[in-house]
Amino acid sequence: MSTTPLEAPPLPAPYPQIYWRGWPEVRDDFRRGLGLLLGIALAGVPAGLLWWLLAPKGVYRITDEGPVAVGLPVGELQAGADAVFVLVLLGLGLLVGAASWALRSRRGVGTLGVLAVGGSLASVVAWQLGELLRRPPSRADLADVGATVTTGLSLGSLPALAATSFAALLAYLICAMLAADDGLNRS
Repeated sequence: MSTTPLEAPPLPAPYPQIYWRGWPEVRDDFRRGLGLLLGIALAGVPAGLLWWLLAPKGVYRITDEGPVAVGLPVGELQAGADAVFVLVLLGLGLLVGAASWALRSRRGVGTLGVLAVGGSLASVVAWQLGELLRRPPSRADLADVGATVTTGLSLGSLPALAATSFAALLAYLICAMLAADDGLNRS
């Protein structure tokens, strides 16, 4: 008695080949992403304003003995200012990453570079604007007895500048993972 050989199941239909064109595609994404890069960098302006408004500050009255806190002194001003800065930048990054995904024609590898560079620029713009708007009191302000001064705003943790880029890339990559099409649903 002989047995018939086992038949192999039919091969599945091949997936359509999606070719990556390489560096020309990345350069094209960068070129088309320059407006997006500028928009992301300019988004640092409202982020800097928000940091300036939300960051904790200490108010002091200048006396003969030196500065005296008005009301309850705020402890850990620097840590609070840095935490507010990071939270503002994370929110900005999530918004930027999701918004860039919504631009269907600009999806691709180059867009990740645009998000990283643009997020870094937005962070620097927000940092510099916040510090510019709330400068520390000058020596003349501290010498004026009876005057009220407010502490300046400064960033104590430079790694916080990476928060926008990190959150933007994270939001963009999550959107890419959830895309059903291997072509990133480009139109």
